[in-house]
Amino acid sequence: MIIGIDLGTTNSLAAYYTDEGPKIIPNRLGRRLTPSVVSMDSETPPHIRSAEDEEYQVYVGDSAVERGLLHPESTASVFKRDMGSRKQFHLGHKSFLAEELSSFVLRALKEDAEHYLGEEVTEAVISVPAYFNDEQRFATKEAGEMAGLRVERLVNEPSAAALACRSESGEEDSSFLVVDLGGGTLDVSVVECFEQVIEIQAVAGDNHLGGDDFDHRIAEHFCREHGLVFELLSPGDQAELLKKAEQCKRALTASSAGMIEFSGDKGTMGMFLTGAQFTELSAPLLVRLEKVLRQALKDAGKTMGDIDQVVLVGGSCKMPLVRQFIAKILEREPYLCGRPDEIVALGAGIYAGIKSRQAEIRDVILTDICPFTLGVGIVDYDNPDDLIMSSVIERNSVLPVSRMREYVTTADNQRKVAFRVFQGESIHCSQNQYMGTVELEVPPAPKGREAALVRLTYDINGILEVEAMNRLGQRAGKVIMSRKVRMSEEELKRRTAELEAIKRSPREEAANQLVISRAERLYAEVLGNDREVISQLLRWFSQILGEGGPAAVAAAQKKAMETLDYIERKLNGDV
Repeated sequence: MIIGIDLGTTNSLAAYYTDEGPKIIPNRLGRRLTPSVVSMDSETPPHIRSAEDEEYQVYVGDSAVERGLLHPESTASVFKRDMGSRKQFHLGHKSFLAEELSSFVLRALKEDAEHYLGEEVTEAVISVPAYFNDEQRFATKEAGEMAGLRVERLVNEPSAAALACRSESGEEDSSFLVVDLGGGTLDVSVVECFEQVIEIQAVAGDNHLGGDDFDHRIAEHFCREHGLVFELLSPGDQAELLKKAEQCKRALTASSAGMIEFSGDKGTMGMFLTGAQFTELSAPLLVRLEKVLRQALKDAGKTMGDIDQVVLVGGSCKMPLVRQFIAKILEREPYLCGRPDEIVALGAGIYAGIKSRQAEIRDVILTDICPFTLGVGIVDYDNPDDLIMSSVIERNSVLPVSRMREYVTTADNQRKVAFRVFQGESIHCSQNQYMGTVELEVPPAPKGREAALVRLTYDINGILEVEAMNRLGQRAGKVIMSRKVRMSEEELKRRTAELEAIKRSPREEAANQLVISRAERLYAEVLGNDREVISQLLRWFSQILGEGGPAAVAAAQKKAMETLDYIERKLNGDV
């Protein structure tokens, strides 16, 4: 079975293809969105732990979110931005790479899909930001492999969104500008649809711009208003303030003002924020958004007059200020997809159907493009210590693509040329991503007299082939799959085994974990009688878990969550 997965910065979700079109797969709690949050617990509660269990237990999704508010030091989120890097996320005494944390999320989605579909899931099509480079894409594949999934195909998020939008509209001939603003990344694509072909003509993006950045602007403004420094707050206070900032942002979606109330070392502090103030705070982020919008249109060689529809996807596009800003810049009222949080997953689900040769859509062709320029480094005579980027395959070239260029020797009696391949848009190779080197022997001659050809071939799965040839017909070549900072096969197998050894609770216990984590978090936030109520609830719930049957546990879950809902409404001043 093949499924489509939207591995998001804030939330992740999975979909599959049916005769009626793509369908979202609910998670273990019956919800469509699974927060991309991982938490680690070294002191697992006795009622869900046996003597033979490992020392650590991992939580994924809603229960991890709740634990993170109380235990931020052992919880990680917003790690998608760091895929392919060597950044370590410390969860208690254990450390993980972003792709390892992502593998926990992917495994949870895989298990939920298997439970829902009643069959084994072996393969997935995973969406990635269009502006992910090769290292980030390869890291995403590794995350899938560590989760027990075969990932032969990654699909760009705007491409998946365009696929789903076309499926919903039923219009075969149309041009889309797809704006995908998620929790942590921004992608903009120009998409042309005709007959059974969906052609991506240009992409532009910012891998460090999303809804989380708007939360940070609000939180930092709050700190300035109250004489605080956000970076100097404790991890727990930072997490709590960002949660309040997000709630304020959501309130501004439905009303003209929002409020933050935060309790810290200086006591309880409050702040009202109007829509106009939020727009002013967000101005630097909106400038970055505008730059990406204009870059995508410029690269596609189009004006807004050539675009039939502007489609907004991603949860952060729900913000009125984003929609209003895009409408103003593009002089076109954008269309906010009815399910902006789900549209990428639905598109990935359609692509999973295409890949499995579903009869209704097997003839649909989705073309993709190279998001970054590929080239070789040549000598900078003004600065011999630097290399200048010589473009061979320019960004937004349709995949697969093959291009060739000729280069001459730079020294007398040179016997070897080295083609160093880079990916990026800077003229200075030192600021681009190094991909690999191919060396080729050449006959000795005065500089500039001997030449060599280099061909770069880049396929739809991000595999780069480099081939060089001299005038004698001698060749040298290499296939580059961006493994320079990735794990070796042995390391990957070893690390997968280590991750497997970390206890993941059975999916049936997820609802119990959520009750306990939420109760513990609220206990830390409230005082007086509410605290005593929660304490009694936890003792009662633990007893039911130890002694009750499935029906009794389910009833207890419902009653406990109703009680906690009421206490949280009181805490937020809603009752």
